[in-house]
Amino acid sequence: MIKSLAYFLSLAVFFSAGLAIALAQQTGGQVADETFNTKVERPAYKKSGPRVLFDEAHNNFHTASGRYKPFADLITSDGYQVTPNQQKFSRDSLKGYDVLVISNALGAPQMAAAAASNSAFAEEESDAVRDWVKAGGSLLLIADHAPMGSANQSLAGRFAVDMSKMFTADEQNYDKESGNPGFIVYTRESGRLADHPVTRGRNDGERVNKIITFTGQSLKGPADSFPFLKLADTALDAMPGQNTNPLSAAGRAQGIALKFGKGRVIVMGEAGMLSAQLVGPERRKFGMNLPGIDNRQLALNIMHWLSGLLK
Repeated sequence: MIKSLAYFLSLAVFFSAGLAIALAQQTGGQVADETFNTKVERPAYKKSGPRVLFDEAHNNFHTASGRYKPFADLITSDGYQVTPNQQKFSRDSLKGYDVLVISNALGAPQMAAAAASNSAFAEEESDAVRDWVKAGGSLLLIADHAPMGSANQSLAGRFAVDMSKMFTADEQNYDKESGNPGFIVYTRESGRLADHPVTRGRNDGERVNKIITFTGQSLKGPADSFPFLKLADTALDAMPGQNTNPLSAAGRAQGIALKFGKGRVIVMGEAGMLSAQLVGPERRKFGMNLPGIDNRQLALNIMHWLSGLLK
């Protein structure tokens, strides 16, 4: 099919924006928004909440005290007990924890390094996480655009989740104010924000109606998984700067939930949506802090589902 000039121009804008975001990440151009409200008025757990292990041992771009501090503070206010992880994953290091959170693990300390796309986890670590989940643990695995997809595929593959390992854009369903086709909009009305406990919440006040993702990758889960952030047929996967044709991301997603043995898994194809960051010299809001979206509630609902509050 012959594409319009506008189509190619929109892709060029996306590729340029994707490279700019990647560069901002590599040079430290993203910082946590310290003004973001992380207080939960009615915490899900008033005491002795679930123990959350927050991974910081795999060159993670996001840590509980760094760019993901707003997320860590938010769930702490909700009653979760967050502990940073400084060890390789093993049966012993995971013992006693209820939820494991991994956000943007990398194969090397610097995202720009060629080795960053290497697996962030040793094979025995991925096996340990799989066995821990199968026995009843819950995993939140977040892996962004390249090189994060490649770095996290070995672990995602233990749960039969495929990562595109590229950048995902949608020239039809994006946040027009940003002008970036990688900032994809999901609404309940469109049907692409699918009805699931993590979008439904425990009551009407926790219902999620609009989500924006901020330049990520696409995912494909196993047959028994549930894609609650469903990409439209117009979505595309591509690599900025490479002379290759974009691939259709139809039938793929940026948020997947599945049950595995006695445990639960949520895999997200974009990390910014659960952060609250400031980006670039203009300090633009990027994540849960962007007005008019329900990403903050989605973050809480995801943790509620993983810890068993939502069935």
